[in-house]
Amino acid sequence: MADQDCVFCDIVTGDGAASKVYEDEELLAVMDIRPVTTGHLLVIPKRHSIGLADLPEDTGAGMWRLGHRLAGALRRSTLRCDGVNFFLADGEPAGQEVWHVHLHVIPRFAGDGFRISADWRTPPRADIDAAAEAIRDVV
Repeated sequence: MADQDCVFCDIVTGDGAASKVYEDEELLAVMDIRPVTTGHLLVIPKRHSIGLADLPEDTGAGMWRLGHRLAGALRRSTLRCDGVNFFLADGEPAGQEVWHVHLHVIPRFAGDGFRISADWRTPPRADIDAAAEAIRDVV
């Protein structure tokens, strides 16, 4: 069931304004209204899913396939695009602000001002192996 305040649900139903780039039975691609760079796109599943946990796996795979296709289109377009970032925030700690899962497809170029920063570290191999085991046990 769609949330009352889901702006993407309004776009999917046609009740919200959007600059559509692509649409099929399952997915929609629109221009981001707060773009990092010109050409910043959002790939949105039509079925309301708050996050990855309730997104059907096939739909998620379709989002990435469409993102790949859009990345190629950005590179072939007249827009400035020397590289592409994909970004998907799943949950508030990951930076999710809109409670309808979506994939950002962001055209990049030198000096565009967008930065992803972190406290990159190199843990001991034993810690890396332990994390791999914890994940492997539940895949």
